[in-house]
Amino acid sequence: MPEPIIQLRDCTKVYHKGGERILPLDRLSLDIEEGDFVALMGPSGSGKTTLLNLIGGLDSPDEGGLIVCGQNLAELSPRGLARWRSRHVAYVFQSFNLLPVLTAFQNVELPLTLMPLSKAERRRHVETALRIVGLGARMHHRPDELSGGQEQRVAIARALACDPRLLLADEPTGDLDAQSAQEVMDLLTALNREHGKTIIVVTHDPKVAQCARRQLHLEKGVLARDTASEPARRGGA
Repeated sequence: MPEPIIQLRDCTKVYHKGGERILPLDRLSLDIEEGDFVALMGPSGSGKTTLLNLIGGLDSPDEGGLIVCGQNLAELSPRGLARWRSRHVAYVFQSFNLLPVLTAFQNVELPLTLMPLSKAERRRHVETALRIVGLGARMHHRPDELSGGQEQRVAIARALACDPRLLLADEPTGDLDAQSAQEVMDLLTALNREHGKTIIVVTHDPKVAQCARRQLHLEKGVLARDTASEPARRGGA
């Protein structure tokens, strides 16, 4: 059997606020298989975003072991960790973080300018990503000419353009109306099923969580429940 794409072993994260010791993660152990679609749920302060940041290499545990995409992240220097992230991980946030003066094409292309790609290669990556999210016909429109759902799809295309193994999303539907939120989740579901992307979504929304294959419920830094979504609620898969 192949190794899980994410392995956490007794991971603890500690913050100090005044004289108080805060444990957003407390000896958490967890495996996530490649190609899984996981929803991280729990009340505010339960450790969801902290866990997402550890998996994405934006933060590191104070105790315990963490292996992602076959790499022990503790062995990497800050520069090595940045290179590792650029090859393996992409983020989608609640706010779209698009540059308003750039078109959809230019926003998606921007992170690719940091990679050793020719202009023609960048164009192929961008056009492919925008077609995947259904915006091939809108690639030359600026954010103010797009709906909120379309802006989030541009943000997802920007994440996909580097062909990451892991797509990490922090409340990706939080700023969207119900219809746009469903369209974004349908897109993430298709990316998981049809393109094999491993996706982890932080959410407070049970409807969003039901799109995932697996739901992890955190409480005070501890894994309280690990459940599979009902297939009928995921479109009969």
